[in-house]
Amino acid sequence: MKAILQRVTHAKVTVDGQVSGEIGTGFLVLLGVAPEDTQEEALYLARKIAGLRVFTDENDKMNLALADVGGRLLVVSQFT
Repeated sequence: MKAILQRVTHAKVTVDGQVSGEIGTGFLVLLGVAPEDTQEEALYLARKIAGLRVFTDENDKMNLALADVGGRLLVVSQFT
């Protein structure tokens, strides 16, 4: 299981010209899953992503996590 994250202020995914997902502040996650990946690996990755403190606080320090900023996830699976 591999994930590529991008911190965003806005992101959307369109399929055949139709918006299928859209978020404001949060993470765009490009997720690759293999048949041998387990649920435990998925839970570990989800917790790791949710806990990343990469959003800036009032002192302009990268010190806040997704929940701290009211952020959202836009996950694009099997994006290749």
